[in-house]
Amino acid sequence: MRLIMAGGGTGGHLFPGLAVAREFQRRDQRTEILFVGTEMGIEKRTLPKEGFPLATIPIRGLKGRGLRGLCQALYGIPVSFFRSLGIIARFRPDCVIGLGGYASGPLLLASRWKGVRSAIMEQNLRPGFTNRVLGWLVGRIFTSFAESAAYFPRAKVVETGNPVRWQTLPPVAKGEKFTLLVFGGSAGARKINSSVVDALQRMRELSTQLRVIHQTGEADFAAIKAAYGSLPFEAQVFSFVERMAEAYARADLVVCRAGAGTVAELTAFGKAAILVPYPYAAYDHQRFHAQALQERGAAEMILDRELSGERLADRIRGLYSDRSRLTAMGEAAKKLGKPEAAKKIVDECYALVQE
Repeated sequence: MRLIMAGGGTGGHLFPGLAVAREFQRRDQRTEILFVGTEMGIEKRTLPKEGFPLATIPIRGLKGRGLRGLCQALYGIPVSFFRSLGIIARFRPDCVIGLGGYASGPLLLASRWKGVRSAIMEQNLRPGFTNRVLGWLVGRIFTSFAESAAYFPRAKVVETGNPVRWQTLPPVAKGEKFTLLVFGGSAGARKINSSVVDALQRMRELSTQLRVIHQTGEADFAAIKAAYGSLPFEAQVFSFVERMAEAYARADLVVCRAGAGTVAELTAFGKAAILVPYPYAAYDHQRFHAQALQERGAAEMILDRELSGERLADRIRGLYSDRSRLTAMGEAAKKLGKPEAAKKIVDECYALVQE
């Protein structure tokens, strides 16, 4: 099998693609995989560490740019399409899988032009405009939520769940302290960072019982690291957590955004969470993710506009004190998990190529 994984930009798009790529390799070590993304996405720094080749195209988003940026983005569309045709001609893939993100569009259009089998992975409950259009061009649409089928040609939809990076979490010595894991996505989240620091200021009585693992993102790392210097808690502060599986394994409670990849990981591993949806996500999809978990008893939600150190401290303290409720949340999350998602997608891709 020769496979192109197209897209990325954020961890929410890239990491599920990596999970699928690893499953293809597990099935057949002769599988050749090429990722296609952009110079600006997380794939540029992540894929070399993962051992996968990356080709880039100059596609950019159109929203939120000045006149010059808009002109550059418009110029990048036809250039990216023709470059995608060249990538397909040289690599000769059996299948192209769109992961989401700007780079997936040109590659999937080019694959349709070249007559190559293709599929898309839709991580969000409410798909964006691009994937809704591409859904008419591809052979399979892999969704994370049953509700997503309403936006696509139903005959092509396969509800697989969203693939996660690890089959299982590593064994760790948890120790006696309650561990709080905090992160706001691969780039961090300033509102979460500052609110957690404020919350910990209000929870000093738990300083001997609580430890924190905090991913801040590059922009806030220095300031948040310094803020922890005045707090009495045992804490590990990172700009980016490289060993995230270990961090999940240690966590008793997670405070985080509600991106599709994060939700998939929380449910796959049965982790109780306080979710703070990113308010500017396209179609407000993070709020719908968080609501879906909250309605099923698998998480609590605090809207970004309502987040404060005081409110967050009350939620953390409440779950720390009520371990039976914390355990029930984790069990409810586990019931929603789909740890076999990558295997199901690979099965469907083999079937698609053989049609």
